Amino acid sequence: MKKLLYLLMIISLVSCCKSKDDGTITRNKDSIVFDSNNINVSILIDLSDRIDPNTNPNPTMEYYQRDTEYIKTIEKGFLNHIKSKRIITYDDQMQVFFNPEPSDPKMNELTKELKVSFNKDIPRSYFDSVDKKYSELPLKIYQSAIKDGKYVGSDIWEFFKNKVKDYCIKDDRRNILFILTDGYMYHQNTKFEEKNESSYRTSYLTTKLIKANDLTTSGFKDTIKKNGYGFVKANENLSNLEVIVLGINPAKGNPFEEAVIKEYWENWFKEMKIKKYQIKSADLPSNLEPIILKAISGK
Repeated sequence: MKKLLYLLMIISLVSCCKSKDDGTITRNKDSIVFDSNNINVSILIDLSDRIDPNTNPNPTMEYYQRDTEYIKTIEKGFLNHIKSKRIITYDDQMQVFFNPEPSDPKMNELTKELKVSFNKDIPRSYFDSVDKKYSELPLKIYQSAIKDGKYVGSDIWEFFKNKVKDYCIKDDRRNILFILTDGYMYHQNTKFEEKNESSYRTSYLTTKLIKANDLTTSGFKDTIKKNGYGFVKANENLSNLEVIVLGINPAKGNPFEEAVIKEYWENWFKEMKIKKYQIKSADLPSNLEPIILKAISGK
């Protein structure tokens, strides 16, 4: 009887946690097998006036051009990851999102083209197809948004509140979300405040708000803590999501503006239980490439 009991215990342990021959650890959780070697990469693009070359020009490299290079590097890291695996283990995907959607109806078709999935039956030629799409289509998206010129902001807060779990998180794999934004969060349809005796939270962050909250000195962290400044929490538990923010671009005039922006985002991520995150400035793509590739590889 004891031998039978031991045997059943061993079988149970093996079924709950096992190692694949490629070194990936999987575990049985509510009938879902999690495999960290399969990745789900999402890219959320802020198409606000930050990308407008007339409003925010940059003689070195325009911000929309930086974005397209960031996206190309993300795609490179994604394909590198897949190529490092055995074909039989392919089960990965990548997609692009906006919130809200631009008015150009062609945008929907472009995002459909940029939603790519790999499985063991994908032909080798599919790699070249994905590479071509990510080399050409993102630029078309930015050109369309700039031509349209209706910059109503990017509703990142609402995306995290109502869409991020459905769009960017799969329970059976590793989830990575890249956000391309200048760090300021604002949308006319989701602008509200929650204020009480101990805190003052907002769904938005603008340079005007930073000045109004007196976050313009080296003691900004103490001021944030004392007054409970920050973003309104948009979700309860996003512990199975990794986030990389690229493109932080503070307004000139306040030497602490960038640090304040990053503090807001960091505190927001921590409140939503996001364990792995990075927040990077709008640097040249060549400088950010190693960071992006490392974030995807997880090494």
